[in-house]
Amino acid sequence: MMLSDLMLRLEYRSDEVVLADDLYEKCLPQCSHFDRAVGFFSASVFAACPEGFRAFFTSGGRMRVVCCPILSQSDIEAIHNGYFDRPTLIRSACPEVLTNGRAKALLEIHRLTSWLIATGRLDVRIALRDSRGGNHIYHEKLGLFGDRTGNWIAFSGSANETLSGIEGNFEAIDVFRSWSPEERRRVDQKLRAFKQLWRNETAGVEVITFAQAATRGELKVRTTSAQANNKIPHGTEVITSIEDMEPLPGIEELLLIPSDTKLRDHQKVAVRKWFESNGRGLFVMATGAGKTIAALAAATKLYEWLNAPLFIVIVCPYLHLCAQWIEEAKQFGLDPLLCAVDRRTWYEPLSTRLFNLAFGTRKLASVVVSNTTFASQAFQTLLNRAPRASLLIADEVHHLGAPGLRTALPEGFAFRIGLSATPSRYQDATGSAKILEYFGDPVCSYTLKDALQSGVLCPYRYIPVLVDLEDDELESYVELTRKIGQHIRVTDPREGNTYLDSLLLKRARITGTARGKIPALAEHLAPLRKSTHNLIYCGDGTVEGEIEQTVIRHVDAVVRVLGRDLGMAVAKYVADTPLTKRHQLRRRFTDGDLQGLVAIRCLDEGVDVPETRRAFILASSTNPRQFIQRRGRILRQAAGKEMAEIYDFITVPAPEEIEPTNPIYGTARRLFRRELSRIVEFAGLAVNGPEALNVLLPLRQSLNLLDFGEDDE
Repeated sequence: MMLSDLMLRLEYRSDEVVLADDLYEKCLPQCSHFDRAVGFFSASVFAACPEGFRAFFTSGGRMRVVCCPILSQSDIEAIHNGYFDRPTLIRSACPEVLTNGRAKALLEIHRLTSWLIATGRLDVRIALRDSRGGNHIYHEKLGLFGDRTGNWIAFSGSANETLSGIEGNFEAIDVFRSWSPEERRRVDQKLRAFKQLWRNETAGVEVITFAQAATRGELKVRTTSAQANNKIPHGTEVITSIEDMEPLPGIEELLLIPSDTKLRDHQKVAVRKWFESNGRGLFVMATGAGKTIAALAAATKLYEWLNAPLFIVIVCPYLHLCAQWIEEAKQFGLDPLLCAVDRRTWYEPLSTRLFNLAFGTRKLASVVVSNTTFASQAFQTLLNRAPRASLLIADEVHHLGAPGLRTALPEGFAFRIGLSATPSRYQDATGSAKILEYFGDPVCSYTLKDALQSGVLCPYRYIPVLVDLEDDELESYVELTRKIGQHIRVTDPREGNTYLDSLLLKRARITGTARGKIPALAEHLAPLRKSTHNLIYCGDGTVEGEIEQTVIRHVDAVVRVLGRDLGMAVAKYVADTPLTKRHQLRRRFTDGDLQGLVAIRCLDEGVDVPETRRAFILASSTNPRQFIQRRGRILRQAAGKEMAEIYDFITVPAPEEIEPTNPIYGTARRLFRRELSRIVEFAGLAVNGPEALNVLLPLRQSLNLLDFGEDDE
């Protein structure tokens, strides 16, 4: 039976029918989801209609509750136990508590509540009113029943989610059904309201996890029977701080998969095969395919399986990635200690956490550490105290193959996960081998093609834009290529490596900042000057300014042209942009207030900007990792995003330079061949791939590169 098969009233009032006996008993057995936002919540609600809740939970139903921080002492303890003692509780079974009638159910209701929390069937979050003085609370009343066919019933009114609320008090609620055309709009409004509330996106209210509320001392305790029945006299002080209670033990961290997170098939495969590989392996997944979620899910399952203290170290190459990992980890209940920059902020806290793990006074501890701090002597000293039951999660794991980092990898850690879309190190076989030796083989290989075919990533169009090198630019390119060739043939390549690197950098800057690229960019953006969510990747070199004899950075020149000439709201996002400002820029970009971000490399790895609709790549290195990760970043799914676009600005020799009789024909061919590997890669999975490659057909014919991509890919 579906919800749409039920005969329901449009209004429930206590003088006509008991809410629990009709609406709840009818709807719960048909539901897969039950969302409730209320002023007050109590576990006693499960005894109001025990058979209905038993059918709901035993069929896999999931219930989410948002309520104010005023709870009974016993409810706080039951919810607390559910979150913080999950590994023990999930091994028991409790739905039978609801089969013996109300009286017996009430006796066991808190044991049931702990089990429901531990097994992910119930998730409770706390709503804090953004009050301006006074004792204000969150007091909304909203409910949503959903079945597996997509039907929804929304209700709102005066009832709290307590035994008294749905049975004892005199209450009234209105009901709206999604299958009714007249009521669908109201249901959609209620669904949207709860979604925003759960994600902490509702103005005037802060919604936090139960663990955060306990840690911050936000929970309040009902202390009288009148308060337990929600009979709170107006204007009366009715709550006491949690500080007046006995301290709740072990509130530092917990670990569980959020109730609103559903693992995709490839993530489930990664977790399962990682366990089959004895807790070691690489998660090789396309950028945007959910490596972070998969790694945290594996950590959660490991914690449940161990049923013992666990130490988790998450290593990130950059500070902005550390911040993103902390936010994501908090959704799983962790509260990671950030270990970066200033040793004084983390050394003693980390030492204390490791001490508590060793003596069993703490069950779980996690840290997020930057690569630099990870390799420091101070951090390595503390790692030596870590228990054998420790898990290392390495984001963008290819970085840890570098000589200065691979020696810092802790051999004593029993469990290891490496994450990257491209784990092999570019032109570094030794470093790549070390990564495999330490982390193990890939346990999951989920390519961009897989992600596009399954709808995990957004489809895209690829638009190659050809830009001619001017005579002096091509002349410099040819001369640098000659010098590079001579230097590579030096007998001892260790001499002058810095000089060779400088030559390669100069040559790359010629193509990255070619004079024709900014006018070409302006030409393509002019029709899109009202658009939003644009990313522009620039070169790291300089260009001539409009004032004679001035030289400015390429990124500044792009910002100036787009802002002044096209009137677009754009901002640069570069290495010297402070972290706080980066966060503000990303927020403005997400909201559409900022039309474009102009970057060099800061948006290459790990930064989440899923709202991006278009990317304009003015410069790209020959390292496949860079353009592969850039593409994946652009293809992340977002609301209302159906198609992404990639504009690739490609430097090519002028037509007269591609004649086979021209002395620089060979150099011109090599120049374009360097670009062609990226072109073939991008076009290969684009919805307009053949069309995009056709633009380049005459040039490929002239340079005898028609077969490139068949043997060279």
